[in-house]
Amino acid sequence: MAIKLDAANRTGVFPIRRPRRVRGREALRRMVRETTLEISDFVYPAFVCHGRGVRAEIEAMPGVYHLSVDRLAEEAAAVAGDGIPAMLVFGLPEAKDELGSEAYDDEGIVQEAVRAIKDAAPDLIVITDLCLCEYTSHGHCGVIRNGGVDNDATLPLLARTAISQARAGADVIAPSDMMDGRVGAIRQALDEQGFVETPIMAYSAKYASAFYGPFREAADSAPQFGDRRGYQMDPANAREAIEEIALDLAEGADIVMVKPALLYLDVIRQARNRFNQPIAAYNVSGEYSMIKAAAQNGWLNERQAALEALTAIKRAGADIIISYFARDVARWLREG
Repeated sequence: MAIKLDAANRTGVFPIRRPRRVRGREALRRMVRETTLEISDFVYPAFVCHGRGVRAEIEAMPGVYHLSVDRLAEEAAAVAGDGIPAMLVFGLPEAKDELGSEAYDDEGIVQEAVRAIKDAAPDLIVITDLCLCEYTSHGHCGVIRNGGVDNDATLPLLARTAISQARAGADVIAPSDMMDGRVGAIRQALDEQGFVETPIMAYSAKYASAFYGPFREAADSAPQFGDRRGYQMDPANAREAIEEIALDLAEGADIVMVKPALLYLDVIRQARNRFNQPIAAYNVSGEYSMIKAAAQNGWLNERQAALEALTAIKRAGADIIISYFARDVARWLREG
């Protein structure tokens, strides 16, 4: 039975349905919660460098460190102990050259790191970022010819890197270069070398974003000339992202990714509505650092802001969240 309001309240007939009834107590809110973060949703990114005993905080990313292989192994054991299922590894080479040769060196920094992680935390899933930008002297993601990145000349080097990473023990190969056809080239190379069971997590919709700034400090990967808009996606485009994802799946990707995450929740949702395959989203360095900076200035509650942002990424449709907050989330979930 509808109840009429008094004359002083002119909003009309009061509704029978009261959504606030299930918001009054925390236990009820948990019972009806539509989206729940689990630590099993997360991948923890890490930056590995040469040397021993190195644990150097990255200025633009408070709480994130450059780690030598020995310290990375310790971090991997701690990550596994937190219940985080996977780590994404980025390497800082000892030397750079025009072709990024340490990327596909079997004794390269990432390959060494993978072996160390597997010794320290055998059950942790090791995902290796596959790109040349950290390793090239020019900072671009491929071979430079005639002043630009030569897409097709880059593919053999990416395939060679994938084989080297898989040989070192990588569980998942994650190409982030945005070259056309790279997933197919990598899949073919892995299969020919007997790595038919090694999945590919493709950075399928990777945008040319301003929010990578802190990462470029962390990975020392800023381009020495020009920019990456010739191969990374225009932030204005969403339909193109769906096409990129479809192409990568057709070439053999097992998991696809949208990067960045927070500014592209609409793209994540469109991808979720269109595709049944697992979708990863990268909560990138700039998204992390702006929350950290605001919290350090007292403008935001870090825990509340981070958990709200990460919940939004999952609510949009991501199955996997790559985030520098992963270890913080593990602690927050333990604390309740």
